[in-house]
Amino acid sequence: MASTSASRAGGVTGRIRHAAVTLQDDNQSLVAEILKAFRILKEVAVALEKDNETQKVKELENAAVELLQTYGDCMHLSTAIRSVGDTYEPGAELTDFGKLFDNEIAKQKSNSSTDPPNHQLIRQFREAVWNVHHRGQPMPGEEQDDIIMTSTQSNLLNVTCPLSGKPVTELSAPVRSVECKHIYEKEVILQHIRSKGGNSECPIGGCPKVLSADKVSCDPVLLYEIEEMRKRNAGTEVFEDFTALGEEGDDSDYR
Repeated sequence: MASTSASRAGGVTGRIRHAAVTLQDDNQSLVAEILKAFRILKEVAVALEKDNETQKVKELENAAVELLQTYGDCMHLSTAIRSVGDTYEPGAELTDFGKLFDNEIAKQKSNSSTDPPNHQLIRQFREAVWNVHHRGQPMPGEEQDDIIMTSTQSNLLNVTCPLSGKPVTELSAPVRSVECKHIYEKEVILQHIRSKGGNSECPIGGCPKVLSADKVSCDPVLLYEIEEMRKRNAGTEVFEDFTALGEEGDDSDYR
């Protein structure tokens, strides 16, 4: 009887973890769409700044701040889903998953120090607009030395794969560790993990985190951050022509 109960519990845990993976994938797709929308807002703001439409640029910045609030909520939800999926164990009582997720999300928010108006993406938005007329000059409230530091800021913890030696901007299939957030070439890190019996310390010197194949993944945020780094490294921003959107009325161009 005890073995049967344990088997059922294990089956429930496995289904919950599988459901969590599916939910997280869906939520990460939404995060990707939010980041695409943010990029469009930034590009339109730059185009408006070129036409000296200052008030419209400010309205777009406010919209970008609101969008990043939603982005933050989605990121908290993704972390909560992963945490619940990794740690859930069925008990004698029915589980209130709504309460479980609410508590986990509240914990994630309490541990977060990011304020949308001061988020790094908003900093990049303002910098792109500022550079239209003042490239190379410090923004208001900054010193000259801050230009180099902020223009090269990135959420990417490492700029080269520790195993292949390739810059992250040149990786054909970048993945990031869920545990330590370091970035690797997918096939190289998976081969490294297999060679260590399925679990391996992160190959970044001094990082104590242990890697496994199910704990490295490519998320939409990683791809966005790598693309932004490519643009900064190239020293150029590529902006699309949005003038035809209003004429054609085709919302598909926004996707």
